[in-house]
Amino acid sequence: MKIDDLIRTYCPEGVKRVRLEEVCKTNMGEFVRKDKQNPNGKYPVYNGGSTNTGYYDEYNTAANKVIISARGAAGFVNYINVPFWAGNSCHVISVLDKDDLLEKYLYYILKNQEQDLINHQQKGGGVPAVSKKQIDSLLIPLPPLPIQQTIVSYLDKLTSLTAELEAELEAELELQKKRYDFYRNRLLSFAPDSATQFDARLNSTTPVKWVKLGEIAEIIRGGNFQKKDFVESGYPCIHYGQIYTHYGTSATETITYVGEDVFCKSKKAQPNDIVMAVTSENIEDVCKCVAWIGKEPIAVSGHTAIIHHQQNAKYLSYYFHTAMFAEQKKKLVHGTKVIEVTPKALEEILIPLPPLSEQERIVGILDKYETLVHNTQEGIPALIAAVKQKYEYYRERMLTF
Repeated sequence: MKIDDLIRTYCPEGVKRVRLEEVCKTNMGEFVRKDKQNPNGKYPVYNGGSTNTGYYDEYNTAANKVIISARGAAGFVNYINVPFWAGNSCHVISVLDKDDLLEKYLYYILKNQEQDLINHQQKGGGVPAVSKKQIDSLLIPLPPLPIQQTIVSYLDKLTSLTAELEAELEAELELQKKRYDFYRNRLLSFAPDSATQFDARLNSTTPVKWVKLGEIAEIIRGGNFQKKDFVESGYPCIHYGQIYTHYGTSATETITYVGEDVFCKSKKAQPNDIVMAVTSENIEDVCKCVAWIGKEPIAVSGHTAIIHHQQNAKYLSYYFHTAMFAEQKKKLVHGTKVIEVTPKALEEILIPLPPLSEQERIVGILDKYETLVHNTQEGIPALIAAVKQKYEYYRERMLTF
């Protein structure tokens, strides 16, 4: 039987609405102690975030409860289907009469009101918060149990299907990234003990020299401007942090600018130079780089190396993103909390150097594949967002009486 038919049968005068405090009890959890956290513990700990913050060997709340974050991700609604430890930044909503209200139905109703809770956060002490009073005053529709059961059944199936689709899309995105990494590594793999590489696709042999980076490039440190020096318009610049967060293999335009005085004092990358971030918090990210192929010099911040050379800039940049380069850089890093590779150390990096025509051919292949991956990286997240939006649309429609 459809929801509308059930409502006509059980609620001919419409679905009644009640304040949450009439049908539920809202309690705050208990303090979370660091000395009780156990990464191998059985019971998840939920506090003010949207996910669990660790594990305990004991629990203070039974399974199948609705919780609402009181601080941090204040207003976030979650349903926990295992015993757990509720922290003191977490409201636990307990149903008073299970013959009158299903816990899972309550979750879907409150999830539907989540954005309103987030939009009406209180700012006690500057920290966003949702109070017990706000939660208790929420109005919820309370149809008879058969209607709640039908709604929960529908939404459980829809939730499961949506999660499966999102997982498949995310797996496809990850697969595309791995394929790209594989082909890039394969295309730039040259035997170090051989002067040539046989290319089966072209049925030809490509001469390859192995050289130290210092033999073909001049490497200097960047420096002399900070984020506070950014202006709305002026002279183009790249800050080392942007190499991690914004730039890919190459760039023709910058996203930030500095004034003339700062630009004149700063180290500069010329067109065709490589700008490499040589400071990071981890070994994996250090030495991420971008080939500057714009038409004018740019200012470059500190914590970088500027690599000036006469090779194909994108070829070098692609190589600096391979597993082969990653293995070499691991031997050059120093530091613990802050990882660094010095420009002097970079001179020892071995580079496979085919003729410029072969470098251009390899770049042409990788450019096409990178464009494909980029389109996938933009398209799949947009598709996931659309799936979530459609799910929320149907959930809201089903819960609108």
